[in-house]
Amino acid sequence: MKLFAKYNRINVLATIFIFVVGSVAFYFALQYILIKQLDETLHSEQQEIHEYAEVHHQLPDIQNTKHQWVTITPTDKPLLKRKIGNYRYYNEREKEWETARQLLFSLNINQQYYIVSVSKSEVETEILLKLVILVTIGMVALILLLNFFINRSIINRLWQPFYYSVDQIRKYEIKDKQSLSLPRNSVNEFNLLNESLNSMTQRIEADYLALKAFTENASHEMQTPLAVIRSKTDMLLQQSELKEEAIKNILGIEDSIQKLTRLNQSLLLLTKLENTQFALNEEVNISELIEQKLEEKKELFLSRKIDVGRKIEPLVLLFHQQLAEILLNNFLSNAIKYTPAGGMVNVELNSTKLVVTNTAANGSLEEDKIFQRFYKAQPNQEGVGLGLAIVFEIARAAGFSVSYSFTNNQHIFSVHFNWK
Repeated sequence: MKLFAKYNRINVLATIFIFVVGSVAFYFALQYILIKQLDETLHSEQQEIHEYAEVHHQLPDIQNTKHQWVTITPTDKPLLKRKIGNYRYYNEREKEWETARQLLFSLNINQQYYIVSVSKSEVETEILLKLVILVTIGMVALILLLNFFINRSIINRLWQPFYYSVDQIRKYEIKDKQSLSLPRNSVNEFNLLNESLNSMTQRIEADYLALKAFTENASHEMQTPLAVIRSKTDMLLQQSELKEEAIKNILGIEDSIQKLTRLNQSLLLLTKLENTQFALNEEVNISELIEQKLEEKKELFLSRKIDVGRKIEPLVLLFHQQLAEILLNNFLSNAIKYTPAGGMVNVELNSTKLVVTNTAANGSLEEDKIFQRFYKAQPNQEGVGLGLAIVFEIARAAGFSVSYSFTNNQHIFSVHFNWK
């Protein structure tokens, strides 16, 4: 949920709650005031009747109206105190039941007691209350609507610098060699955020450049001692007086040197890819290159009794010959290495993708880690764990995307060419 939506939901709910509580309180307060006014009117009428009876010693002439009427009834039992309250009556003129406010009190004229009932209709009061409630509801709805649009307009405008910063961060690539420079604006909190992000990315860039320089320099510096060690081991192997145990040890050293050399070459290649040192401007016949690589690895397929299927359509890409060969070599070598004897490898190429499928030996791989550097499905697995990472970097440099899936006990590696 977006921050604005969450804020707006809380704001609307709080506003509705406040207005509902306020409206209910206002309704009862207004009702109390109007009833009190009715009671004052009834008390005034009582006062007038008492004053007339005291002065003239007779009952007053009663003139009833539509909304107020008086009834006087002789009685032998006068009321001890006046009574006031509501009652329902049937309005013959309107043909409906209505509510009236009634005041009952006793009147003594010449030792004759009367019970006087002064009634006043509450229809006008009820109409006024309904009108006030309708106006209040309308105002609440209007205020909520205006509040929503005003908040939406203001908040969207206030959050524009934040969304700009988020957009710049999304576009930021440390490999593009362009520093992140978020501008200042009128909101202090966003300035603090932008300054922190600028400072953080500068530190990241410095660490990245230092690490890249170290990797590149270390890889270059390792070449000479590796070459020396290799030549020395070759010289030792040529000595005829060596014992069998010594030869085994030297061969073990030679094998480790070969692994270290491959690791060094892979790291150098990754560094060059990160530095965009390859110009992708050669026309590469991918279909012919795949056929060539399959032919080169024919003996390996036969030795492991692996069936090879192919469905290759003619395709020429604007790519880099060496990188294309490395990508295909790594894909096919990975398929050969991890396909069990008697399994199958299938290669499919069309204008949109390259797909290499091979029979799995030990189930699915971890999709979120398969293209990470030095990833190995098993701790004792052969290789340095950089083959698929190199494939990923080559595809990224060319603007392609790489994916992995596992279906029907088969590993499926795909390169999507993402034509625009």
